[in-house]
Amino acid sequence: MATGARPFLLLAFWTMAAPARSPGEEGDGGCYAFSRPVILQGLTDNSKFRAQCSRERLLASFADSMVRLSTANTYSYQKVDLPFQEYVEQMLHPQNPFSMGNDTLYFFGDNNLTEWAPLFRHYSPPPFGLLGTTAAYSFGIAGAGSGVPFHWHGPGFSEVIYGRKRWFLYPPERTPEFHPNKTTLAWLRDTYPALAPSARPLECTVQAGEVLYFPDRWWHATLNLDISVFISTFLS
Repeated sequence: MATGARPFLLLAFWTMAAPARSPGEEGDGGCYAFSRPVILQGLTDNSKFRAQCSRERLLASFADSMVRLSTANTYSYQKVDLPFQEYVEQMLHPQNPFSMGNDTLYFFGDNNLTEWAPLFRHYSPPPFGLLGTTAAYSFGIAGAGSGVPFHWHGPGFSEVIYGRKRWFLYPPERTPEFHPNKTTLAWLRDTYPALAPSARPLECTVQAGEVLYFPDRWWHATLNLDISVFISTFLS
């Protein structure tokens, strides 16, 4: 399937929209309950946040801040701390397609919420939530060809601020064929071409300014097609 293909429901919110829910599902007014992935456009205006996420402004604000990197394998065994400036200047090169997941470091999720609060206060998350939960942010920056192999967790939203991010998703009842220590790039090279059409995942490319909703417990892997800046809002 072509990189730009969109096999998902695509909704455009040019004005504030009421919370959506899947047909046949009961939902409270504040609960976003799609049971399949959805790409959302024009949902919020994050132009100010985007401006704050330029390379120059991030380095001006956080150059000396320590960031925690995770290995790009399914279980993220290893954590490494280093200055943000060092990460930006030395580790945003294109991914080596032959590197193993445990040799590939990736900045996403382990954010010091107090230190990064001046940035996050400019972000407007999707105006949907789940009753009884508190949303949590995970912010990331990564080079072309990087990504996280298949894993699953609770529902949430992922917004691309700069760059493009390709997603591969399977519903909870369909465990994908993958090696937990191979990168998404290696999986795309070695495993994906041999999959029968019926065994292939749902997939799409999320562009800058778009938001992907990922449902609860859906398997997913990601691949950054450019140097990308992105933020996820986890709902549970």
